[in-house]
Amino acid sequence: MENRVALTPCIVSGMHENTSALLSTVQRHAAEWFSALGSRPVRATLTADQLRQQLGGPLLDEGHLPLEGMDPEALTHLLATAGMQGAVASAGPRYFGFVVGGSLPAALAADWLVSTWDQNCGIYVLSPLVSVIEQITGSWLCELAGLPPTMSFGYVTGCQMANFTSLAAARHRVLANAAWDVEANGLFGAPPIHVVIGEEAHYTISMALRLLGLGANRVHKIPTDSQGRMRADALAGNLRTHQGPCIVCAQAGNVNTGAVDPLLEIAALAKERGAWLHVDGAFGLWAAASPAHAHLVSGVELADSVATDAHKWLNVPYDSGIVFCADELAHRSAMSLAAAYIVATGTERDPHEFVPEESRRARAVPVYAAIRSLGRQGIAEMVERNCRQAGRFAESLRAAGHQVLNEVVLNQVLVSFGTPEQTRSTIAAIQQDGTCWCGGTVWQNQTAMRISVSNWSTTGADVDQSIAAILRAAKQSTS
Repeated sequence: MENRVALTPCIVSGMHENTSALLSTVQRHAAEWFSALGSRPVRATLTADQLRQQLGGPLLDEGHLPLEGMDPEALTHLLATAGMQGAVASAGPRYFGFVVGGSLPAALAADWLVSTWDQNCGIYVLSPLVSVIEQITGSWLCELAGLPPTMSFGYVTGCQMANFTSLAAARHRVLANAAWDVEANGLFGAPPIHVVIGEEAHYTISMALRLLGLGANRVHKIPTDSQGRMRADALAGNLRTHQGPCIVCAQAGNVNTGAVDPLLEIAALAKERGAWLHVDGAFGLWAAASPAHAHLVSGVELADSVATDAHKWLNVPYDSGIVFCADELAHRSAMSLAAAYIVATGTERDPHEFVPEESRRARAVPVYAAIRSLGRQGIAEMVERNCRQAGRFAESLRAAGHQVLNEVVLNQVLVSFGTPEQTRSTIAAIQQDGTCWCGGTVWQNQTAMRISVSNWSTTGADVDQSIAAILRAAKQSTS
């Protein structure tokens, strides 16, 4: 007879009490983290070797798994201590290195609930709550982004998988129109797909094409203008040279300049050609939420698919990407799974039909909380404030004699501090200083510091403090 350990009500009650106590400890450590964000160095203060020693000790160096378990309370303290010193304060108000937002308080609290509920939100019957929240939030997102309310949507890990999902739907549709079932027959013998991207398309587009078997090097790259926008005239010429299945990938928010491709013109050309139009709007899509900047993404509503991140400018915790699709049949055909034990409800939405994953966390819940806590006006104000702050960086650094390389249309600023060596030295100095964190890039053969402003908690004082630190670093590097 199989041996089983019976958990008496007393034992179960004790486990619940221990869990509650442990979560109280986590809350205390989390509060300490947030209280330090505004004053601690933005960079990590421990080296990788120091972190290895702190987290693993000699056992890790020797390759041995610890034999005995560790008390959860002590383990929590170990992780919190390592995090305070070894994590980068990318959630804080003076992190400008990549386009990463922080976590709005309501979104963070909702994410804690997501972990507490421990829902697998693949199908409705596993979590009616999450399925309904996805429906509600998806309709809000379409409205916020200026997209048609009929668009289907799915919640994925980030814009990489949102691009993948979008282009999988695109692949399905353009090949189905050519009488080829790619899900059943694969790509062997399929009609070739003419894929067109801009010269400055984000690398996640290339990765998605690789994963889909369309090849990163088979694409046709369209020249861009001085700000990295795809040239519609060059696209028109390219589309005239090919027949058959075609996918055009445009961009809303160049990762260096923030510039947006001329979407209205591109959409007209794609429609005339019978091509699928996909828009990578990782962060730039949210310009649509701002009355002052919505004109920049005019035409995105004409796209066949759109990919974006919520963990960037919507400021929700990782991981949170979103895919929108105007062709729900293509979307579901590319993503749907079948199994004997999964019985569709027939009336309620099964989230797994719109994403590559089956088991996943309830990513829509923090998005719901972010939108519900700010409302349309609050989101618009956040976007516009970050854009003004980016403009403040550009004005001040230009006034100090440094070269701003881009037109600051959204939240991205590129700055040169003289020679490439001086610019790299300034970037290294500001990262070591710890007041703020800015990264580097090479854009159109020019070495630059890249400043990305996308955090809800960044204030004017944070910007001024960071500008002063950057100017000190530049002076130190060029003297």
